[in-house]
Amino acid sequence: MSLLELAELSVGYGTATVLSGISLRVEEGETVALLGANGAGKSTLLRTISGLLTPRAGRVRFAGRDIAGLSPRAVARLGIAHVPEGRHIFPGLSARENVLLGAVSRRGLTRAALAEEAEAMLARFPELRAVAEAPGWTLSGGQQQMAALARGLMARPRLLLLDEPSLGLAPLVVQSLFRTIGEIGREGTAVLLVEQNAHLALGLAARGYVLETGRIVAEGTAAELRGDERVRAAYLGGV
Repeated sequence: MSLLELAELSVGYGTATVLSGISLRVEEGETVALLGANGAGKSTLLRTISGLLTPRAGRVRFAGRDIAGLSPRAVARLGIAHVPEGRHIFPGLSARENVLLGAVSRRGLTRAALAEEAEAMLARFPELRAVAEAPGWTLSGGQQQMAALARGLMARPRLLLLDEPSLGLAPLVVQSLFRTIGEIGREGTAVLLVEQNAHLALGLAARGYVLETGRIVAEGTAAELRGDERVRAAYLGGV
């Protein structure tokens, strides 16, 4: 049984269908890339998994349980954390406070244990640790992305949904961020990664899917997708 299983999933807004017949899986501890152009439906797919959208048809199963229709809070408590595109940092809260918010779905944590975990999480991101008490609105784009990722990890998820983590960031920041994402995967957290940089995504992922106009048009191992002429032409610059 896969950790995450989507079967014939269809999702839309109003009368418009955005996703149709989507089937994919993520195994325990596996990193899977989801590639596609802007508007292909990638963010909609992640929002459906995390409970922000309810599918019109199909099945979403996590750890053997049907989760379609559950609230985002209930989905988070089951072990899914969603780091959305755009980071969504609270500008009036400090970096530390933003990170602490990631633990709201966890029950039974003492104040001392929560503070200790937050400190350990900040230590994982030295650049963020240096501005831990600064308000969110003063953080750079890279620091905001680190805070969003740290916030997601504070939930101790079994599955991490990452939506365009490199978007708008400087190359050196992206390299550092992706090293951390790689570490997360090696530590056993499953990752479903939506990423505009296909080279980076397929460098981390074991497998991947390609989404076009709401449908999966290709899937395979990272090596197979890198060798697919259509994928290379569309997403890897033909190399």
